Amino acid sequence: MQFSDNNVLIVGGVLLVHPSPCAVTIARCPMLRLVFTLFFCAVPLAAQTMPPEADKQLAHDIYKEFVEIRSGFTTGSTTPVAEAAAARLRAAGFPDADIFVGGANPNKANLVVRYHGTGSRKPLLLLAHTDVVEAKREDWSMDPFQLIERDGFFYGRGTSDDKAQAAVWIASLIRYRREGFKPHRDIIVALTADEEGGGPYNGVDWLIKNHRELIDAELALNEGGWGESDAGRKISNDLQVSEKYAINFRFEVRNKGGHSSLPVPDNAIYHLAGALERLSHFGFPLKTNEVTAAYFQKMAKIETGPVSEDLAKVPEGSQEAMQRVAAASPAWNATLRTTCVATQLEGGHAMNALPQLAAANVNCRVLPEDSLEYVRNALQKVMADD
Repeated sequence: MQFSDNNVLIVGGVLLVHPSPCAVTIARCPMLRLVFTLFFCAVPLAAQTMPPEADKQLAHDIYKEFVEIRSGFTTGSTTPVAEAAAARLRAAGFPDADIFVGGANPNKANLVVRYHGTGSRKPLLLLAHTDVVEAKREDWSMDPFQLIERDGFFYGRGTSDDKAQAAVWIASLIRYRREGFKPHRDIIVALTADEEGGGPYNGVDWLIKNHRELIDAELALNEGGWGESDAGRKISNDLQVSEKYAINFRFEVRNKGGHSSLPVPDNAIYHLAGALERLSHFGFPLKTNEVTAAYFQKMAKIETGPVSEDLAKVPEGSQEAMQRVAAASPAWNATLRTTCVATQLEGGHAMNALPQLAAANVNCRVLPEDSLEYVRNALQKVMADD
């Protein structure tokens, strides 16, 4: 059994905060976060004022336009999204001098726009990526590239990750300009390519290397936070302050093959299947750090029922409580440990031949305090079959 790590993607380095409220219901995500419990009944009415109907409609229209552009990481293009955003901004009166569209590849364009403030403080950068995870029509009960609203939810690829945020940023800038809002600092919006897969066309990397002056800022806000509600009751605002990093491992089994009429036990597919079966039963140790301990302390005050008691015990280091909490929610499980899961398979070259190669991609989401070497060594022990 051989495996290698590739496409190592480390995300983080800036405070990640959820954008302005939008009409998308977002589930809890496996990120490291702090929870700020908000009792919304005590918030002044003015703080809850919704935008004018025209602005809500504009945000919806931009959102719909973005979602319905096919911008899959490998099968689509982010350039039409960047161009659509630029067209909206120009129509609202933004000068060409404040709008940049470009990227490492004609199909991987980014958009950067600057809204000028007084300049008394350094700029604020608002980030959102416009590429999406691939979506096959046959895997969906509806067209993934059509924005559908049903029972208070939006359906479609990218509705929450991350075209909602991109639409909110653009719609907000248009409103600021119309109302003559003058912030203390310039507001820069960057809609970027290829966050989902990284690689040579990653928009943030490309802008840093080629046009740092366009996005240079004191503060940056990105995806990674959200609000939580229960039966319509708003209960918390979650801010992401750190993030797991991702590693993809490729597992390979090779043997000499042969004709399928003469099978032997030494089969590459069987060896790989056995290794992945062992992986399915393996779990990295459950633990907390300063951020996740604070998160579970807050969640213990929000949740009700037996799980509330377990949540309160998690920061105290109770392994029994951590086990129950991890079993109660995939998101909590992923918050408490490094995770590795098989995501892709390949193997064999003909229906009537013994496979000479069987391979799998294993995607790991690693806690910041866990090293690459630690994860690799753990997987080697799990996968060893000799």
